[in-house]
Amino acid sequence: MKPFSVAISGKGGTGKTTVAALLVRSLIAAGQVPVLAVDADPNANLHEALGVEIRETLGSLREEAFTEQIPPGMNRTDYIRFRFRKSLVESGGFDLIAMGRPEGTGCYCFANDLLTTSMQLLERDYRFMVIDNEAGMEHVARGTIGIPDLLLIVSDPGARGVRTAIRIRNLARSLGLEATPVLLVLNRWKGTTSNELPAAFETSVVIPEDPAIEEADIRGDPVGSLPPDSPARLAVERLAGIIIRMAEEKERRHRS
Repeated sequence: MKPFSVAISGKGGTGKTTVAALLVRSLIAAGQVPVLAVDADPNANLHEALGVEIRETLGSLREEAFTEQIPPGMNRTDYIRFRFRKSLVESGGFDLIAMGRPEGTGCYCFANDLLTTSMQLLERDYRFMVIDNEAGMEHVARGTIGIPDLLLIVSDPGARGVRTAIRIRNLARSLGLEATPVLLVLNRWKGTTSNELPAAFETSVVIPEDPAIEEADIRGDPVGSLPPDSPARLAVERLAGIIIRMAEEKERRHRS
């Protein structure tokens, strides 16, 4: 079985990275290990939210290294595997790989290719894969992350944010994700009743506004340090439960 992959998308500033980090931590707490966390945003900061340091990003690997510096006796695929392993940040219950930015003025084509190849080589090592995407759907459009098992669209609770989420969902469908379940995540929710949830999505979850997140950000602490009774943390734990049940259903279908 391949890992159950969760791609997180949405416009900038909605808290995608916070949701990704809390989801990784919630899956670990539920015993669903190991998890591969993929920071596919060139402005890499998922490592900060998870409280780990990155030594090397895929974007920092120059294409020349794969044409001129491959050690004798090692082919390109073996060298990619080696450098990918070197770039992995290993921590308790999860590994992290960061896309980063390419050095110099080069485009992202080579880094995208590395990310695609690396994920295909090592994805079977993990139970879940959580992909924190940049704003928009570039990695879906390019096929970098493949077809995810679930697309989470993170939005702020305002009407404009929800309209943007609808456009992202429609774009995802036009890019070949018609069969991929889409779940709307309303972050920093201030509502009080389920009647206020937008009807444009079949499934929506809410993450309430939580001062503890802002306080952790001010202190420079990872969001994983939120107290156990944090409303946001509890909400993402419930979201993780939904995702785990979806993964179990996928596994049952695979076995049958």
